[in-house]
Amino acid sequence: MIECRNISKGKAEGELIVSSEAISFLGGVDPETGVVIDPNHELKGESIKDKVLFIPGGKGSTVGSYVIFQMMKNNTAPKAIICLKAEPIIATGAIMSDIPMVDS
Repeated sequence: MIECRNISKGKAEGELIVSSEAISFLGGVDPETGVVIDPNHELKGESIKDKVLFIPGGKGSTVGSYVIFQMMKNNTAPKAIICLKAEPIIATGAIMSDIPMVDS
């Protein structure tokens, strides 16, 4: 068991997908499919739809929050997000989209 700080309330269960690299939702993830499309990311070609996404953090544009929201509307979002260090872009997207999120 690990102790976490709650960023966006909720509970979720699902398959865990882990990345050692930060992710940019704007341009890095296809909101229509939930597939990572960043050609330089270790998860390229992997779907994060309905998964518990474990990442060190986010990167990129503030528009990434709206990409996460669009993913929720498209039913392609992750079920939950675990970050080592939350940052405002992903935290805002998770809160707007009611996606449970924690960090350490």
